[in-house]
Amino acid sequence: MSKSPIINVKHLKAVYGQHVILKDISFSVNRGEIFVILGGSGCGKSTLLKHLIGLYHPASGEIKIHGEDLVQATGLARKSIIKSFGVMYQTGALFGSMTLLENVKLPLEEFTQIPQSGIRQISRMKLNLVGLSGYENYFPSEISGGMQKRAAIARAMALDPDILFLDEPSAGLDPITSAELDHLIIQLSTDLRMTFVVVTHELASIETISNQVIMLDKRKKGIIAQGHPEELKEKSDIPWVRQFFNRQINEIPK
Repeated sequence: MSKSPIINVKHLKAVYGQHVILKDISFSVNRGEIFVILGGSGCGKSTLLKHLIGLYHPASGEIKIHGEDLVQATGLARKSIIKSFGVMYQTGALFGSMTLLENVKLPLEEFTQIPQSGIRQISRMKLNLVGLSGYENYFPSEISGGMQKRAAIARAMALDPDILFLDEPSAGLDPITSAELDHLIIQLSTDLRMTFVVVTHELASIETISNQVIMLDKRKKGIIAQGHPEELKEKSDIPWVRQFFNRQINEIPK
């Protein structure tokens, strides 16, 4: 795995109205790794993700993707940065009136000039990559929650991005389906050399998939720990971090 950073965040500050949600957030994501953003409820995980994908504009700070400044970019330059990554939202955000194939085709139809025959072929290939070959003509309501998440990942990969952002991919899934999705993420990362940034609080997933994690804390409004989950579990000098990874409830701050 290359250690060259593909995402660099420096001194990011996120506010909502007059309230500071996050401050002085700095980290880098290396090319090809599975990077996890975690923390307790209300710590700002989803807020940080929305800044990373350009939905929110930071009060201050820098977000660079492939060395390009997402915060300062406008017009075609910003569009180029955004096209370099794909996003899977927590609910999957599939269009219920469209088949799975039509959902995956949508980014290709909007952002490319590829003929329809090519778009269909690429979309079928993406569905095959996530284990949904044969389900092209199913509607989201006709498949399970785990399959919907897979279809959403296929759509996020439609434009061949080298970064995928996943928001709570295991939310609402049973343990077996969640484990299968973890395996898919690892497989895609390995086979396609994709970089993943995953927001989750699911401990089993964190320990299974992540190469590096950052842990946010709503009291500090920033990062309280960073590293490999096994190291943080055993060696962190912050009691709450060790308690989180060891599922202990004593001494957890109120």
